Amino acid sequence: MPAFKYDALDNAGKNHQGLVEADNPRAARAQLRAQGLVPMDVQPVAPVRKQTRWSRRAFKGAGLTVWTRQLAGLVAAGLPLERSLSALADEAEDPRQRDLMSQLKSEVNAGSPFARALATAPREFDEVYRAVVAAGEQSGALGPVLEKLADDLEEQQRLRSELFGALAYPVIVCFISILAVSFLLTYVVPQVAAVFTQTRQTLPLLTRVMMGTSDLLRQWGLLLLVLAVGGFFGARQILKQEGPRQRFDAAWLNLPVLGRLSRGYNAARFSGTLAMLAGAGVPILKALQAAAETLSNHAMRADAMEALSQVREGAPLGAALAGKKRFPGLLSMFARLGEQTGQLPDMLQRAATQLGNEVKRRAMTLATLLEPLLIVAMGGVVMLIVLSVLLPIIDMNRLATQ
Repeated sequence: MPAFKYDALDNAGKNHQGLVEADNPRAARAQLRAQGLVPMDVQPVAPVRKQTRWSRRAFKGAGLTVWTRQLAGLVAAGLPLERSLSALADEAEDPRQRDLMSQLKSEVNAGSPFARALATAPREFDEVYRAVVAAGEQSGALGPVLEKLADDLEEQQRLRSELFGALAYPVIVCFISILAVSFLLTYVVPQVAAVFTQTRQTLPLLTRVMMGTSDLLRQWGLLLLVLAVGGFFGARQILKQEGPRQRFDAAWLNLPVLGRLSRGYNAARFSGTLAMLAGAGVPILKALQAAAETLSNHAMRADAMEALSQVREGAPLGAALAGKKRFPGLLSMFARLGEQTGQLPDMLQRAATQLGNEVKRRAMTLATLLEPLLIVAMGGVVMLIVLSVLLPIIDMNRLATQ
């Protein structure tokens, strides 16, 4: 049944806005009058089209987590799914969210499973989300499954936030340092160099190096910036191809510190997703397929797909993961224990928790070390620039006293 957005007034003159379902606008106005409201404007809700990469998302930040937890609470309380969606639509402040929920409700009322209705907005609800919802519908435990899904989304967001918070300060310090040094080299050094060039004295090596660097930045700085930006976007286009991207990601994993962080983060996300899907009753092959798609590192994703092929051929999950050295040994050990004890989801979740804690610990350690190192490095560069200015002055004073 089509949905309509309305703007109406009650007997006290208070404004009301919301959604109402009716066969046509006239029937929608009749429903509003029956509720004691005077309809001012009734407009049909446009169907939510298949989203593209350029379309604006309805859920931002923690919005999806909050919405999932609210929906889980309503469904677990015994409220029918369509009425739960209506209640959430009425409470939504963002028009895009109201339109999205209205479309989902229309799909559900038309007889579509909830997971299929979610597929109309793939940017809002990814494959993992839809697979968990489908498993919850099939098992008849949609409420608890949605609650577990909200917990998983919250944990993933917390891990990303802590990683960002740990690395944000070093990145800001590095950016400010580059700006400060660029300003000194392109403005301060040339002003001082103009004074020394008039004296026609032999300048110290450090001063000549700084003056050459300054001239290079002033004459070719814009071109170098354009080349750097072009190289960045060119590299991004190259890395969109599977072969170069997989080789780059494999090399990235071999980096001393950042590689271990990337390996731990991807393994924690893979293990947590696999635990959630297996706990929701998703078949292990489908769960492995969906969990592999969540890996941002394509080299680890290729290993996960190879492990999927081995499991499809009859190999145990723990043994399949043990042969993939890019995955931490902790993951294969817990997977093996889970298969032996029949508690695979719980063991995988424990592995995800331990891996996530290890990633957070390493990120905090890295941030703690980077902060003083960046400050010392910036101070060293500034000291060299100051020395390049002071050395000629010292030489001039020495000559004057002789």
